[in-house]
Parts: sequence; C-alpha cells; structure tokens
Amino acid sequence: MNPENLSDEQIVCVVRDGSQEKYREIIHRYQSKLTHYLRKFIVNSDELEDVLQDIFIKVFKNLHNFDEKKKFSSWIYRIAHNEAINSLKKKSNQHIDIDEVEYKLFDEEFDVDKEIDRGILHKRVSVVLSELKPDYREVLILYYFEELSYVEIGDILKIPVSSVGTMIKRGKEKLKAILDKDKNDE
Repeated sequence: MNPENLSDEQIVCVVRDGSQEKYREIIHRYQSKLTHYLRKFIVNSDELEDVLQDIFIKVFKNLHNFDEKKKFSSWIYRIAHNEAINSLKKKSNQHIDIDEVEYKLFDEEFDVDKEIDRGILHKRVSVVLSELKPDYREVLILYYFEELSYVEIGDILKIPVSSVGTMIKRGKEKLKAILDKDKNDE
C-alpha cells in the first residue's frame, strides 16, 4: 500500500494500526505548510524548528484522539495554532513578521511603480496586522495567507463558521481603517 495514494485520514488509520513508519508521509505532507504558517508567528528559525518538532511529536502521540471522520488538516493546524500561541506567550517580545510572505490581497500585474507601492503597503500591513487584536489577526492570516476555508478556520479556532466570516469582515475593516488613518497622517 503506497502512502502517497492515501488520504491523510487513511494514513492516520494505517499508523494507528501499527505501521508507524508511514507517519513520515504526514511529516512530508505538512512540514513545509506548517513551517509557512508558523513563520507568521515565530521569527526565530531555531525556535520555529523546535515548535514544528513539538507539533509533530504531539500529533503522533495524540493520533488515537483524532476522529478519522473529520478533516485531518484542520486537526493538525489546530495543534500548530495552539503551539504557536503557546510559544508567543513564552516569548512575549515576539511579533508577527510577514515581510517574507507574499501578500495575496494585492495581486496585480507586475509594474515597477506598483511593486514599490505594494512593498510600502506590505510593510504597513505587516505593522498593522501586528496591531490588530489576536482574534482578527489569526483569522486574516488563516484566510488570506494560508488560504483555508471558513469551515477549516472555524475548526482550527473553535468558532462557528458564521463567526469566521464576521471576523474576517471586521478584521479587514479595522485593517483598512488603520491603513487609511496612517495614509491621511502622512
């Protein structure tokens, strides 16, 4: 049975049935995704690697708690989210650094002037995102940067799907208000 042809949920069942070496496929599938996600919360790469390792250990130890009728990606992202928040609590001087992240809200054809403007706006958005309440910041990051669905975000943050849409809308409004205020102050 080739693990590459199995769904995440099927691999979990195989691992729980005793083929623990198949867990490598889960690591292979999620290592870069979770690293990308964690970069928005953890700046230090050594710390990020430690948190990532802790996530995979916690996931492995708790595979028996996973309900294979649900989506594995939401479950693992929830664990990653909790570990990132715990890491931030331990290091209260950490901040979200999104300078390395492609900002997907502003997807325009390449133009030098537009790219310069986008770079300036990107830096402003990075600063503003770090000023938002964590609830709004988290939902915007999951939606725009991780491109997760409302249902997945609801599962990860343990909030109703209807609240996800409301939080995204309010977060965007707050983000825009701060950006507009900063623009008017210049």
